[in-house]
Amino acid sequence: MSATRKQAMTRTLLSTLLLAACCGAQAQTAATMRLAPKPQAKNIIFFLGDGMGPTTITTARIYKAGEDGLLDFERLDRTARVKTYSADAQVTDSAPSMGSYMTGVKINNDVISLKDAKPVPPGKDANGNLSVDRCGANNGTAPMTILELAKASGKSVGAVTTTELTHATPASTFAHVCERDMAYTIAQQIVPGGAGYNTRLKDGVDVLMGGGRNHFTPFDAKRNPKGRADGRDLVAELEKQGYFIAATRADMASSRPGRKFLGLYSAESHLDYASKRRPEQPTLAEMTAKSIELLSANPKGFFLMVEGGKIDHALHDTNARNAMIETVAFDEAIQTAMERMRAIDPGLDNTLIVVTADHDHTMVLNGYPKRGNPVLDIVRGYRDGEPTRDADGKTFTTLVFGNGPNRPDLRADVDSATAQSADYHQETGVKWSSESHGGGDVKLHAAGAGSAPFRGTIENTHVFTLMKAAAGL
Repeated sequence: MSATRKQAMTRTLLSTLLLAACCGAQAQTAATMRLAPKPQAKNIIFFLGDGMGPTTITTARIYKAGEDGLLDFERLDRTARVKTYSADAQVTDSAPSMGSYMTGVKINNDVISLKDAKPVPPGKDANGNLSVDRCGANNGTAPMTILELAKASGKSVGAVTTTELTHATPASTFAHVCERDMAYTIAQQIVPGGAGYNTRLKDGVDVLMGGGRNHFTPFDAKRNPKGRADGRDLVAELEKQGYFIAATRADMASSRPGRKFLGLYSAESHLDYASKRRPEQPTLAEMTAKSIELLSANPKGFFLMVEGGKIDHALHDTNARNAMIETVAFDEAIQTAMERMRAIDPGLDNTLIVVTADHDHTMVLNGYPKRGNPVLDIVRGYRDGEPTRDADGKTFTTLVFGNGPNRPDLRADVDSATAQSADYHQETGVKWSSESHGGGDVKLHAAGAGSAPFRGTIENTHVFTLMKAAAGL
């Protein structure tokens, strides 16, 4: 072999080694950045569409803006897919999925932000309500939630929902219990200085909004039959701790920064569906705007969780119309937050926005409907626009569910007026008492400070890691 050829081969080998070293270093750097982005997010707003799986997003998009349109949150810069399985189940319920987002730990189904805890349903009190805490000692350990970490760092914190304030999603931000139905125990964990208080919350959660006032107020056979058996009035206790108390939309509007805030907008259970909302109840967008107004007064920043919880309720009820309306209302809340934050932080240089869901559902869009066909309508074929028929010659809807109560023994024709009516419940494949969650991946959208690493297919626990790193918590 000539000396010239040997020199050429040596140069090629060196170039290859240098390139490999360079690429390897870049890959390692990229991996490090993915795990630990530069702390830059003074504020984090985490939006959770309960049950808002990919099909729900698609159908809500068509419902609001047509096939070629977009929901506002779909315009955010970053996207990812999130795996949702829990510590003990392929198909998660809301509690462990939200707990994983909030703590970075896989959690068992039905458990609120406790690692390795086994769920123990509550027992009935003397009034017949499920309020007796039977969790027992040493049933799991409590990792820090991102809300607790934010509070420890001096930030203001808040949790807003269209469900009961003690429901699985909001509870997973500020409470730790072995069973999601422990609503009365969850409620007392957010009362500073009271028995059962979660002391990690320091001087208290700064903004709390949702429904379910009965879990905070004493039992009364006539006026509050689902009230607390222990006689405590947690609303009064919170007011003594300096909280501004709101029961209506007007109350909320009158509040000003400088005081902690508790808004309980239903005497019992969750807030209304957006389609049936009583005027005294605020919209999710209004609650979001008010929360930002109150929390942004803190120069150290804030963490806010906003849940569109009624999406899930509509899907369990196999009522696709309400699921679409709730998803659009959730989208409007996100857009409101973006507008408010851009007024404060124009380039979102100090604010991280994350939008995702805790799990999917079994709703599917099927049957080759023509473009432009109302998504809640029966299927009309893309070739002739005529109703498509099943093997028995019957019409069927574009949206159906994999399971649920609405499986007739003998199918009948479905007409357009019925399919698009407010109270129509789509048909299901497998007959079950209530439609279940789905186990598929969900979407994540993000924008602003520290959002770059949100990409690819990731564990729900990794979302916590990325938010924590983005804020330097």
